[in-house]
Amino acid sequence: MDSGTPRVRGLAARAGGWSARHRWTAVGIWVLFVVLAMGLGSAAGRVDVKDSDQLSGETHTAATIIEDAGIEEPASETVLIQAKDGSTKATDPAFRAAVTAVVDAVGATGRVTDVTSPYDTRTISRDGRSALVQFDMRGDAETAGDRVAPVLKAVEGVQKEHSSVRVEEIGSASMMKTFDDAFGKDFQKAELSAVPVALGILLIAFGALVAALLPVALAITAIVATMGLMGLVSHLQPMSDTANSVMLLVGLAVGVDYCLFYLRREREERAAGHDPETALRIAAATSGRAIIVSGVTVCVAMAGMLFTGIAEFEAMGLASLMVVAVAMVGSVTVLPALLSLLGRRVEKGRIPFLHPERRRRRTNGNGKANGQANGNGSRFWTAVLRGVLRRPWVSVLVAVAALVTVAAPALGMKTENLTIDQEFGRSLPIVGTYDRVNDAFPGGTGPAEVVVHADDIQAPAVQAAIADFRAQAVSSGASRGPVDVKLHAAQNIAFVYVPLVGGSDQDKAGHSLETLRDTVRPATLGKVDGVSAPVTGEVAGSHDFNEQLVGSVLPVFVFVVVFAFLLMLLSFRSLTVAITSIVLNLLSVGAAYGILVAVFQHGWGASLVGAHGVGAIITWLPLFLFVILFGLSMDYHVFVVSRIREARLRGLSTQDAIRHGVVTTAGVVTSAAVIMVAVFAIFGTLSMQSMKQMGVGLAAAVLIDATVIRGVLLPAVMALLGDRNWYLPRWLNRLPDLTHDESPLPAAPTGSSGVPDADDEDEGARIGV
Repeated sequence: MDSGTPRVRGLAARAGGWSARHRWTAVGIWVLFVVLAMGLGSAAGRVDVKDSDQLSGETHTAATIIEDAGIEEPASETVLIQAKDGSTKATDPAFRAAVTAVVDAVGATGRVTDVTSPYDTRTISRDGRSALVQFDMRGDAETAGDRVAPVLKAVEGVQKEHSSVRVEEIGSASMMKTFDDAFGKDFQKAELSAVPVALGILLIAFGALVAALLPVALAITAIVATMGLMGLVSHLQPMSDTANSVMLLVGLAVGVDYCLFYLRREREERAAGHDPETALRIAAATSGRAIIVSGVTVCVAMAGMLFTGIAEFEAMGLASLMVVAVAMVGSVTVLPALLSLLGRRVEKGRIPFLHPERRRRRTNGNGKANGQANGNGSRFWTAVLRGVLRRPWVSVLVAVAALVTVAAPALGMKTENLTIDQEFGRSLPIVGTYDRVNDAFPGGTGPAEVVVHADDIQAPAVQAAIADFRAQAVSSGASRGPVDVKLHAAQNIAFVYVPLVGGSDQDKAGHSLETLRDTVRPATLGKVDGVSAPVTGEVAGSHDFNEQLVGSVLPVFVFVVVFAFLLMLLSFRSLTVAITSIVLNLLSVGAAYGILVAVFQHGWGASLVGAHGVGAIITWLPLFLFVILFGLSMDYHVFVVSRIREARLRGLSTQDAIRHGVVTTAGVVTSAAVIMVAVFAIFGTLSMQSMKQMGVGLAAAVLIDATVIRGVLLPAVMALLGDRNWYLPRWLNRLPDLTHDESPLPAAPTGSSGVPDADDEDEGARIGV
């Protein structure tokens, strides 16, 4: 090999070198891959998660019984007729007239079936001031929201004619329509605005249109290809709309990040005086390797979701894993090919007012930097780092104390599935209807559903047991009634609907559910041979979901932490680096948990993010955040530590290597973090509390990770450890060596003044923030 060419080895270096030599082939293969993946995925179609696959336990059993029987439960709707004053009763003529008008109006639409009067079903409140007209929507329950508008209009017409009483509709179809109307466009805007936001930040970071478009183009093509792959994979592992949204977020984040890492290094090497080919080879061997290490670590973290046993989580984990893998492969193959094709044209479309003034690099006086940037990093982080390295013990204590303080509220974290009033507050009229129905008929908006299955559902013993169950459900205090039964004789199944005492109060409703499952059912239905009666419904689903999620926390945590530790150990061949990376990531996640609890559970500063304290964190979020954040945090950690280790191997002292690594990566880490925070914060602006919690949690964690963790705590800890950072016990020397080339890079050509060419210097300086 030519002595002027750096000797490199490793998968990333070989992939980048091949792509640079076969530029058009690499680009063609990538385009073909994206087109084929999308085409085949579209042709195969996407299989979505079924209700029967969502959970284990009784909820799963009930869904399986219903599915096997071929019963399609319709979307049920309820119209509340309620006196506006204390004197009007359900027995009054005006009240009866309103009830009759509702029954006639909704029936006349032709969109409903099984309309029942409260005088027949005894759905009249104890105080006699409220009554419920109940009916089912015709057709598929999943699309009932698209057909409910005429029914809502009919109910509104009755309200106008009977102003002395309140007439309001609520149910799965009407809520579906209300939410779609209120928040469907909200979600679309959030997803569509993520790309322009990322592009805008990249324009500021690079100051050139072509350079800014490359990361966005890679991220979008990776997302498009993954969407196609999701269609193919869904025939083995069903997918969902939620998994698609999460994939889009993660794909945009890592796709842009990986390109930033690669571009930043390639620019830096050209600015240091290397020719474009050498600069690209160095970027492939260094940043390319960091991308692979980071990508594999993120994939491992995402794979942790597969251990939950929850179909929705498995879909999110697999979709995220795939988009990270695709973005990683694209970054180390097609990106170097494009950079090789573009050459200096990557600087086309410069934006003058975003272009920083020219700054000259100064070579390291002792020559150890070997052509690397020395002092061209962020002025802010240079100043911060100076203080951190001067007093590392103080920095560690202050940073850890701050993070522990922020994380402290997480010790009192309470998780539950949010009710409609918690999710949307008072922003929608239907929330008020929900509360009024629950006040008059506790549990009426989300009753427990007992799916009774027998060899002969009409057998006297079975019918007697169902009657006993209905009676004891009320006498036990679990329900105030009415307990309704819907018989499907042909399938030998009966649905028993039990409004739970506690209503929207999840804790009280949970106690009522336990009474039904543990006391009432064994004493009635449980005594009849051949009868199964799993209890499902909104409260039961939340309870079973919590139980399953709690049981999966430990295996997911162990899997993610252990495999991340092993990957870091193999990638850096340092026991110390592996341990500190895990500890720092856990601190970052803990701080994010603390912010979530403080803002959304206790309501501290909630108004600052347009939220309000709802007393709980949505059940699925803590585990989801742990997996996502543990993976994404590794992006920055691997990138920064790789630069520090590289500088140390080239002869710099540990403290100088830390300074070099942190300062030279400050710009790209800042830019990448700003993009992630901005994209995640978009979802924090949505009206749904669960989406706010996800957006704020992710944005806060990334911000903490890119500032306190990587800018203060990491360099302080490494400064204290000194050469112990690279400690590897002798008995571990047999581990595979996944490090990149350790041979010195060639010195960059310089002019008589010892500084690189001004144009190169100008091009390489822009990312520093």
